[in-house]
Amino acid sequence: MSQAVISPANGRPSHLWRPSTRLALLAALAAALVALPVLSLGLTALSREALAVWPHLTANVLPAALGDTLLLLAGVAVFCGIVGVGTAWLVTQHEFPGRKSLEWLLVLPLAMPTYITAYVYVEILGFQGPLQSLFRVLTGYRSLRDYWFPDPRNLTGAILILGLVLYPYVYLSVRALFGMQSAAIVESARTLGASRWTLFRRVALPMARPALAAGLTLALLETLNDIGASEYLGVRSLTLSVYTTWLNRSSLPGAAQIACVMLLVVVGLILVEMQSRGARRFSLPVKRLRPVGRSPLPRGAAWAASAACALPVLLGAILPLAFLFGEFLRRDLIAQADAAMLRSLANTLAISAAATAIVVAVGVGVAAAVRLGREPWLPAVARLASLGYALPGTVLALGLLVPLAAFDNLVADASRAVFGASPGLLLLGSGAALVIAYLVRFLSIALAGTQSGLARISPRIDDAARSLGAGRRELLRRLHWPLTRPAIAAAALLVFVDCMKELPMTLLLRPLNFETLATQVYGHASRGVFEDGALAALLIVLIGIYPAIMLARAGNGEKLAAGS
Repeated sequence: MSQAVISPANGRPSHLWRPSTRLALLAALAAALVALPVLSLGLTALSREALAVWPHLTANVLPAALGDTLLLLAGVAVFCGIVGVGTAWLVTQHEFPGRKSLEWLLVLPLAMPTYITAYVYVEILGFQGPLQSLFRVLTGYRSLRDYWFPDPRNLTGAILILGLVLYPYVYLSVRALFGMQSAAIVESARTLGASRWTLFRRVALPMARPALAAGLTLALLETLNDIGASEYLGVRSLTLSVYTTWLNRSSLPGAAQIACVMLLVVVGLILVEMQSRGARRFSLPVKRLRPVGRSPLPRGAAWAASAACALPVLLGAILPLAFLFGEFLRRDLIAQADAAMLRSLANTLAISAAATAIVVAVGVGVAAAVRLGREPWLPAVARLASLGYALPGTVLALGLLVPLAAFDNLVADASRAVFGASPGLLLLGSGAALVIAYLVRFLSIALAGTQSGLARISPRIDDAARSLGAGRRELLRRLHWPLTRPAIAAAALLVFVDCMKELPMTLLLRPLNFETLATQVYGHASRGVFEDGALAALLIVLIGIYPAIMLARAGNGEKLAAGS
């Protein structure tokens, strides 16, 4: 057991160095780190230079960017809601051919980064792509003047492509809740004469409202975070406006003000989600009733259900993956594994592994502080520390840029004054800034994963261990760690994959001449030669498949827990 230290001032035991207090300080530091970019953005946006730029932004930039962003969010919400809820209802309530396989295959689109899916569909649907080439062979047409073909490079295309990748957030959350319904509820509705449609509309959907709100919020936050797909598909989103204003126009105050507008949109989404949930909770009786039995569908309806569930998987995961494999074989992409490619791979693995280790360690510490600490403010601090995932990557990177640059300059000035030499940019020049950004954004995943593991450990077990003389340190090391290790490992895997495919923060905070797989794919696509980055894109997708399958088997994901 930890021993108190006697304070010389008053002779009372000092609790400063108890493990719970150290963990509480860690939690407070994590919360402060999450709040730092928001405060930095606010101060930058209210500067005199920023206020001078504001009239130009409101007249020329914000109307179009905000309008496109809101239309994009609304379209993705409708698409994800229909596909996610519909497929979740079918796989939990009905039997049809291929249901068991489709139940986990429906999660596979999460392995596809939005920007890679956008690049792939532009290649597939483009003039030189396989579909138009086949169409011209069959019809004899020679140019676009002879026929019309759908172009994904517009707002509608962006909605469909982003929706195909992001609907699993809604599917996972709603599927978990549909699976919790007891047979008594469903059978009572059927006894009263409710049809399948009435049962879905009047019973299941209202009960799924909290889960639907959580899933939609996560999908919309990911939409707001996207930059690669929006830029490539020609959507003038707020995220793209922040990026172009800062890098292309060198206007940090203008970018900060646009980022603040994005934060208002994020706050609006969170408030809508909280309002949608309200005080609604789905509960089961203490003695849980038998689960819902899946009802068989008529032959025609069964095959229609199979097709309805297979289509999102086909378009969102299998077709893009098949295209990348096809390019790999057709172009002999193994030749792309040159020194630059291997260097990008090494950079990706190194920065993702370092960030994952730090994120998981801090997440475990914050969760342990909430579990073991006596401080009444710890739950609120932990909640604040988990809000980083709600910050779009571009906003977060821009908010961290000012304080991190100020720190680097302070250290450089002090070093020149004392030693006569400057160490350079310690944080921004070494990749440490990128690790800090990953920590802020993905801490919620590690925290939610650890808390879900700790929630499975009864407090009575802690009490029994304490009665046997175990202190807090022993509880963490010998009890909590072995029991939560699977949940922590799952969270670590999710964090690693998210760090590996993260694009907006990497673009803004990476050091000079520092390329990752994500930035390499983005660079090739920006130059109109996506095929040159197909190998990097394939590696990103293949690494992301296993966590997606793991989420499917779990029935609910750590990300969903983080967002809820």
